[in-house]
Amino acid sequence: MTELCKEGAWAVGLASISEVSGNVLEVFYPSPTLGLHGAPNELIRAAGHDVSSGTVEIHGHHAAELGAAELGAAARTDDLRGVRTVCVLTVIEDCSAPPADAYDAYLRLQLSSHRLAPPGTLNFDGVFGTLANVVWTDAGACDVEGFTQTRMRFMASGRSLQVRSVDKFPRMTDYVVPDGIRIADADRVRLGAHLARGTTVMHEGFVNFNAGTLGESMVEGRISAGVCVGAGSDIGGGASLMGTLSGGGTEQISVGEGCLIGANAGIGISLGDNCIVEAGLYVTAGTIVTSSDGKQRKARELNGASGILFRRNSMTGAVEAIERGGDWGELNPDLHDN
Repeated sequence: MTELCKEGAWAVGLASISEVSGNVLEVFYPSPTLGLHGAPNELIRAAGHDVSSGTVEIHGHHAAELGAAELGAAARTDDLRGVRTVCVLTVIEDCSAPPADAYDAYLRLQLSSHRLAPPGTLNFDGVFGTLANVVWTDAGACDVEGFTQTRMRFMASGRSLQVRSVDKFPRMTDYVVPDGIRIADADRVRLGAHLARGTTVMHEGFVNFNAGTLGESMVEGRISAGVCVGAGSDIGGGASLMGTLSGGGTEQISVGEGCLIGANAGIGISLGDNCIVEAGLYVTAGTIVTSSDGKQRKARELNGASGILFRRNSMTGAVEAIERGGDWGELNPDLHDN
């Protein structure tokens, strides 16, 4: 199990707050910092913050002194969306504690997408309860409450309003675009995803928050929340990696380096390095597998093992877990020279 980061974090951001419900709809932190050692404590105190933990609204010269003059200048009210945008300072005292509110949650999500904290190192327990459902539109975040009136205000102004989704999490690329990656469909990568340099996410690939890659990887399947994929691994088309939110319990699923998860395959156990899961085969913790020595066991006993080929015997239908040799061809380096 990955050890949680006990450091603090801080950032200056731009928060969108609904004038109807008062809900925090989103917060954009362009330059989040992991660790409080670099925080300008005297400026934080001057802004009215006690430096321990929480969020305060800041104005004018305080935003400029904290290196966020542009954010301070962007604060305004959008009457069409019914949203007030304000400049805020957020401090997290201990990232191993659960998120306290939406400001805290958004800071953690962006720490992850900025590659400052690998998957599993920030505590996201209870994050769904801190975030409001939001109508994500081409004009920005809107409150679900009173959205019909919001749409009518746009119509009266001669503008259309396109709804992209209704969800608690926005897409990552509206907040963070890491260098050295390729994403074919931005809607399929949530804010909070951690994509290492050299990662390619194809059109049907999906990466959830608090999940992602640690090196060059091909993602054509689903990486669920809490899942971490090692360098040189390929998640095949339609493949699924079971996350902590989709039946994986509290066990963090991980894939080691140089692995291949075949098309439409899946795992509910962790893989070590240089493993293959045959196309179409789903290996859960309770799957009975036959090893090279002929012994049968539950797949959970091979959790984290390296150099294993999981396949289904086409004659007997039994799932086999055998030691493998050679390689499967590995990733095409030209595809990941991002």
